[in-house]
Amino acid sequence: MQKIPKQEYTVEFKEQAVKRVKDGKLVSVVAKEMGLVEQTLRHWVKRYDAGKLDGPGVPKVAPEAMELSRLRAENGRLKRELEIVKKAAAYLARDVL
Repeated sequence: MQKIPKQEYTVEFKEQAVKRVKDGKLVSVVAKEMGLVEQTLRHWVKRYDAGKLDGPGVPKVAPEAMELSRLRAENGRLKRELEIVKKAAAYLARDVL
């Protein structure tokens, strides 16, 4: 099994995600829309409330790297969804025959 590399996001991306939660959207909805793990977003909200979201030592991530991370997360999600559709199609095809 291959280890998934740690994802890094810019402070601006984190703040945007937290702002959407603070504006009343559900953590689960924002996380899904932005290609995040829910627990990661909850952690960012806690850190934001404590004033430590962009704490010292946070590496700067290029926008291209952030977009690549988001696309990788979305690609993984889409692959999982495709597997579900394939299994459902196989199950339904079995009933027809």
